[in-house]
Amino acid sequence: MDSYNLCIIKPNKSVFSETFIAEHIHRLSGNKKVLYGGAFPVYDHRHKFLISSKVGLISYLIQKRLLNKKSISVRTQALVKYFKKEAINVVFAEYGTTGAMVTEACKIAKVPLVIHFHGADAYHQKTLIKYAKLYTSCFKYASAVIAVSLDMVEKLVQLGVSRHKITFISCGVDIQKFSLSGLSTQNNFISVGRFVEKKSPLSVIKAFNIVAKKLPDCKLWMVGNGPLFNSCKKLIKKLDLESKITLTGVVNQAQIKSLFNTSKCYIQHSLTAADGDKEGTPVAILEAAASGLPIVSTRHGGINEAVIDGVTGYLVDEFDIVAMANKIEKIATTPIYTLEIMGNAGRNHIIQNYDIAKQIQKLDAIIKASINFNQQIN
Repeated sequence: MDSYNLCIIKPNKSVFSETFIAEHIHRLSGNKKVLYGGAFPVYDHRHKFLISSKVGLISYLIQKRLLNKKSISVRTQALVKYFKKEAINVVFAEYGTTGAMVTEACKIAKVPLVIHFHGADAYHQKTLIKYAKLYTSCFKYASAVIAVSLDMVEKLVQLGVSRHKITFISCGVDIQKFSLSGLSTQNNFISVGRFVEKKSPLSVIKAFNIVAKKLPDCKLWMVGNGPLFNSCKKLIKKLDLESKITLTGVVNQAQIKSLFNTSKCYIQHSLTAADGDKEGTPVAILEAAASGLPIVSTRHGGINEAVIDGVTGYLVDEFDIVAMANKIEKIATTPIYTLEIMGNAGRNHIIQNYDIAKQIQKLDAIIKASINFNQQIN
């Protein structure tokens, strides 16, 4: 199939951490139209309201904000109208919650639906409860469901997705954007990600504190922002680590690459949050490994596949601060040539298993197959 109209629906217009969605929009085949504005899209690809009439918009706002309804006919019909007007052949929903919300419109318009799960949409307890009925419907209708880790595959089966509909395709990395530049001979460490519970930046600080007491030359750069940013700042001050740990805030990819190039190791203590939320496969870990950095992280979600314990880095159990500190110290005291062997192995692992071009090819194949299947049954 050489030409088809692909509608990508995503919740957010632009979020710095959602690089995987940007890659999908840039690289997937087809004539792409991108909708956004919440779990159910508010805006079309021209950045105009999907609901074009003032009366319709008022009705929608009353039902959404005052009545807190999930199924709102006026917006469903607006999306159906859009699908027909733009001759959409297939919908690709970023996040399970988005897929759940647009399933009804896809059914009415007889457009196949491919749903890409990423993390919280498969694990967060309140989300699962909130979307339980809608998930049942979308799991039944969806042509295909994408999971980004083997752990997520099993979780989706547990939630009710037929195993034959699920394909494991991790997020990928543009290998050309990340290259080996040699590890820093200084004990510089880096961590990148949103400051949220499941990425546990506080655990990273606590582990690093243990190391810093033994090895005063160690330094850590923590990139990102989020709800736990101020808590991290306070903990750093409390532990007297202000000269050891730098909180950079949000920086662009060029700055992240520069920090990778001046680091010896990448650290991330992902864990299962109290509300059940978990990672899929953290892109930052893939990017760091593609840059030749050894990884110290946890046995969690897709990290189990992304990092080969003892070969491309070290994995410890979730919440085990002391074990993480021991592995950071081991990296700090290991000869640089040994670490470079580990880093090279990590990059090769990413090239073989997480090259974005290969991952996009897999997604393209699934999307095209869903169109072909839908044409055969209609």
